[in-house]
Amino acid sequence: MASRLEVKSLRRAPGFLIASLALWWQARRSPGVLGLALKAEMLKGVFWTYSAWDDKAAIYAYAGSEPHRSTVARKRKVMRDATFVFFTAPADELRLSWDEISRRIAEQRDSAAPEAQIR
Repeated sequence: MASRLEVKSLRRAPGFLIASLALWWQARRSPGVLGLALKAEMLKGVFWTYSAWDDKAAIYAYAGSEPHRSTVARKRKVMRDATFVFFTAPADELRLSWDEISRRIAEQRDSAAPEAQIR
């Protein structure tokens, strides 16, 4: 799973980063996680995530648990845009470059699937 999250204002970026780091730590301890990464482009107000999970059930269990659930509800108000991409990959292909992640997200954004974007 990969995501691109953008805040409405650069003054929201520090708080969003702090919240993102807390969720990153939560995800690291979540059942089913195989690996994860977070990239923050603070001067653009853009945050990227990439995570590998055993299955979608593990992702949804993490997303529905606290503090993830309430943090997302709070931070949704400061977000301009969010795009999520779900895909499957063999275990030997779990390490993707940020360029590849960006390409997959751009492809998803270009398709303008309503369920993939928050605007």
